[in-house]
Amino acid sequence: MGQERLTGSGGDPRAVELRTAVSRLRRELAGHRAEFPDRGIAEDELAALDSMAAGGAPEVPRLRRSLLLVAGAIGSVSALAPGLREVRNAVDLFGEPPRI
Repeated sequence: MGQERLTGSGGDPRAVELRTAVSRLRRELAGHRAEFPDRGIAEDELAALDSMAAGGAPEVPRLRRSLLLVAGAIGSVSALAPGLREVRNAVDLFGEPPRI
């Protein structure tokens, strides 16, 4: 049922995957009782990721920037690591990772 709301009618499957992963991490973050200084940043950037995916054809550099900010904000919260990994994998669907 929740999946249907995210897909709409014939949307980009990568965007659907990203919105699903973001939604899951947002729920996990909301359920995480411990406060940490950058929670607001993580919440804002997850909302931005969802908005970009919903809008269609998001800019890959902007997706990666938001992902980096989310990772920096919640990176030390090990309970959220699996959800963060799902978001990263979904962002990676939009293009090759930058070569270093």
